[in-house]
Amino acid sequence: MKLHLAFRDAPRTELKGLLVPLDDGRTIVNLSFGISIFDGVQDYALTNADFAATDLAIEMLYLMEAKSAAMEASRRLNLRLEEARIAAEEQAFTDLLTGLKNRRALNAVLERLIAAGEGFAVMHIDLDHFKAVNDSLGHAAGDHVLQVVARIMVQETRSSDMVVRLGGDEFTVVLPDVRSENVLEQIGQRIIDRLEEPIHFKGEVCKVSASIGTVWVQRGDTPSRDGVLANADTALYASKHAGRARHTFYSPTLQGGAGFDPTASD
Repeated sequence: MKLHLAFRDAPRTELKGLLVPLDDGRTIVNLSFGISIFDGVQDYALTNADFAATDLAIEMLYLMEAKSAAMEASRRLNLRLEEARIAAEEQAFTDLLTGLKNRRALNAVLERLIAAGEGFAVMHIDLDHFKAVNDSLGHAAGDHVLQVVARIMVQETRSSDMVVRLGGDEFTVVLPDVRSENVLEQIGQRIIDRLEEPIHFKGEVCKVSASIGTVWVQRGDTPSRDGVLANADTALYASKHAGRARHTFYSPTLQGGAGFDPTASD
């Protein structure tokens, strides 16, 4: 007869075994820890000497320990691999100089917003007079200016917005769920005002400003990603052509304007 027993008191050890009746009325009960051998060893501080030489419990304990160690090692390895994957993905979408998102991240976000039919705005920002900083004070000063500019743009936009460095002195801000043009005007003006404040670098003063072109995509519109970016460029060049340090909203009438040569020196 198969038996399953447990002690009434702690640690309430579980045992399993066989009950065998003999011809003379006596009964032999043969018990073992069974699958609870691991708990039994811990609860009663058992050692190798507590088991018969022919008992396979020790081999089973070794196997259980080896399996536990292998599973823990596998868990740690998978955790490190996942952390490395996340870090690699984050780095692939991040501009290393400023810590902002990069063009790859911008393309991914725009594709998602357009596919969802959501309303959003794209603000394309180009620094004015940045080349003069590089030429007069060197690239270290230029890098410092770009890092300060990045911090200012993050400070002057909403937490739901995404600030992107496209490269050089070009930046883009993606603003989801925009409710009014006035909000965009305020954000753009705050950025222009803040960037016109002198930036200090090793005792020198760096002066830049910003020209901005903005496209506001309405909910339900289905523009192409490249079309949105091209229109933002058109509005930006209109700001440059109008005298810099300005904010221009895109409209189809800008396409026929005088335009601005994007290769020209600022």
